Amino acid sequence: MKRRMVCMVALSAAMISPVFAQQYVYPAKGQSAKQQKSDEAACYQWAVKQTGFDPAIPPPQATPAPTTATGTTPGAGVRGAVGGAVIGGIAGDAGAGAAAGAVLARSHSRRENAADGQQQQAATQQQQAAFAKARAACLEGKGYTVK
Repeated sequence: MKRRMVCMVALSAAMISPVFAQQYVYPAKGQSAKQQKSDEAACYQWAVKQTGFDPAIPPPQATPAPTTATGTTPGAGVRGAVGGAVIGGIAGDAGAGAAAGAVLARSHSRRENAADGQQQQAATQQQQAAFAKARAACLEGKGYTVK
């Protein structure tokens, strides 16, 4: 269920992001090019203050958990094998339990690592959308049409 929710958020953000990628600003009240440039700079700064996000500064990247070449967290297979061996030992086949535990643990680790990256990307896209909305609100308040 958690994975499905993460995928839905990421897909929604991916669909929304292109809408805000480029804003067109038209001086609806006949503002000069110089005035428009000044207003756009002021609204940019205002949007940064309102949202806490500056698109000119890359968002800090969380240090990703170290992964192996296959995308798993180091040691995931060993931990899974140990757990599987214990359960397999109770059932009578520790070797098969260890193998199954290792496979399951690696698979789970890959899914978690992928979901973490998707969540971070979705959060950045939400911040970009909020910034674009704030900037547009400011410019519209100054008499511009923003699309």
